[in-house]
Amino acid sequence: MEQPNLIYIDKLANGDESVKKRLIEIIKTEFPKEKKEYLLSLENLDYKKIEENVHKLKHKISILGLEKSYEIANKFEHKLRDQRLIDAKSFEGILIKISEYLKTI
Repeated sequence: MEQPNLIYIDKLANGDESVKKRLIEIIKTEFPKEKKEYLLSLENLDYKKIEENVHKLKHKISILGLEKSYEIANKFEHKLRDQRLIDAKSFEGILIKISEYLKTI
């Protein structure tokens, strides 16, 4: 099973630790808010909002090097256009994995 990592962030920072630190801070600040918004939209079954939230979170998934998880999120986002929540559990598993990882960095 793939694990979140900082490989892409390291590439973006290009050896500048202050840039790396700032990028990590942004993710650690934005991700919990976006996750909370996602869960609220899911609770309200607001499919348009769920889709928007998945789209936002999908970028964090990519930045953290989760290629397979990104594909799951992308498919989930497209299914939401037809108001199908088929991949919601898999997507939530990804969010939990990222939440746990962010506590370690």
